[in-house]
Amino acid sequence: MVTKKAVQRLGFKTGEYVVYPAHGVGLITSIEEQEVAGLSLELFVISFEQDKLTLRVPVAKIKSVGMRKLAEEDLVQKALDTVTGRARVKRTMWSRRAQEYEAKINSGDLIAISEVVRDLYRSDDQPEQSYSERQLFEQAMDRMSREIGAVNKITLTEAIQLIEKNLQKSPRRGAKAEATDAEEAAA
Repeated sequence: MVTKKAVQRLGFKTGEYVVYPAHGVGLITSIEEQEVAGLSLELFVISFEQDKLTLRVPVAKIKSVGMRKLAEEDLVQKALDTVTGRARVKRTMWSRRAQEYEAKINSGDLIAISEVVRDLYRSDDQPEQSYSERQLFEQAMDRMSREIGAVNKITLTEAIQLIEKNLQKSPRRGAKAEATDAEEAAA
């Protein structure tokens, strides 16, 4: 038996976008009461349109799963500033770094995700990425762009362009790009 319930619980309300760490940005479509194993549970019904996924999260588990509201605009700006910084790649084995990147992506923390985007970004004049690097980069870019798009009320494409524009400002990448632009202008 499923019954539709009140519109707000624990500061979250229906029709609001939220971040669920393991899946990214989703929309709370309803708050339901459902009977599971003889117990009556109150559940947030969260729709992740990009993954064609509907998740039901018990209201009591919200804190433990790390669900949170979308980032504030100042945090989004801090994340965009993070991607303009110099990439920090540790000299550890790839498998260890990949685990760390995966943990940052699944933390749901926008700043941690932006660090992964920054560290794994490759401009056109840099060496090719391995398959697993590219997969992690795309996953981080997807999570970051979806949240920035939802916060700034822009399309996913516009959010990706905004992030890429900031990635181009990075010290290492920016100098090469400016030198190439200067050479093209002189020709």
